[in-house]
Amino acid sequence: MNIDQETLNKIAHLARLEFDENETQAMVSDMGKIISFVEKLNEVNTDGVDPLTTMSHEVNAFRDDIVKTDLPPEEVLKNAPAKDSSYFRVPKVLE
Repeated sequence: MNIDQETLNKIAHLARLEFDENETQAMVSDMGKIISFVEKLNEVNTDGVDPLTTMSHEVNAFRDDIVKTDLPPEEVLKNAPAKDSSYFRVPKVLE
C-alpha cells in the first residue's frame, strides 16, 4: 500500500490529527515505513495456527451468585459523612 498526500489527509481527518505542511512529508514517509513493516506479516506461514482470543490460558474463577438479604438503609448510611434521608450526599461534579 502506498501512502500519498490524499490518503494521509484522510487518515489525519479520521484520527483527528493536526500537523502543518512542514511535517506532511515526514508523516508520509513514517506511515509508509509502518505499512511496509506490517506487510511483512503476510510472509509468515500461519497455516494450522488457531486464532487467539486471549493471550493467557488462565480461566476465570467465577463464584456462584448467592442471594442475600440487603442491609437496611439506616445501617448503610450509619458511617456516611453526609446523608439526606436515605441517600448519600456527595459534592456536585457537573455544572
